[in-house]
Amino acid sequence: MRFIVLAALATTALYSQEETPDHRLRTSTDVLHEIMSAPDKAIPKDLLGKAQCVVIVPGLKKAAFVFGGEYGRGFAICRNHGEWGAPAALRFSGGSFGAQIGGESTDVVMLVMSRRGMEKLATDKFTLGGDVSAAAGPVGRTAEAETDLQLHAEILSYSRTRGAFAGAALDGTVVSADGSEDRKLYGRDVDNKTILEGALPSPDGAKRLTAELGRDSLGR
Repeated sequence: MRFIVLAALATTALYSQEETPDHRLRTSTDVLHEIMSAPDKAIPKDLLGKAQCVVIVPGLKKAAFVFGGEYGRGFAICRNHGEWGAPAALRFSGGSFGAQIGGESTDVVMLVMSRRGMEKLATDKFTLGGDVSAAAGPVGRTAEAETDLQLHAEILSYSRTRGAFAGAALDGTVVSADGSEDRKLYGRDVDNKTILEGALPSPDGAKRLTAELGRDSLGR
């Protein structure tokens, strides 16, 4: 019983760590800038230049005491007519069970490489590795390290923990639309499909992020 109570408290702690969407957009911009500033250890620019969409989740929270869980909020931004569009809010969640204790915070970046992957982002919920294929992405100046799996994956994923940046497998993570955050950003109820298809102008708070994406994706 005590373990169950502690697990519940850990899960509550994950959900209690809230930020405003504007602050999260600024943090997302900083995360992308810091990652791309180290060419030998960054996301290959040719891959970023080919991506349909980019997802950034700054500070994905992980906590565990027998029951494990993860929780994070971030944004997806897709290309529309060659330009990066407005951000759509996303929520990451997942869980595990095992002999584990501890906690950490991880920055997550995902490249959505296919139209089908983009369409999944526009749905209410999907699971990485289940509803859409995902693989750990290559790191470095070029994508020469790509495997057949990476070449055919619909989503390439990366994580940064304690300064270490690498491709990361995120199978089992549930990605869902975050309507409450979209409402704060746009002042009304709006679904992610509408946002990602370019029907809304990007809010002022997202302009730094879209500018950073433009610089980092080979100017495309």
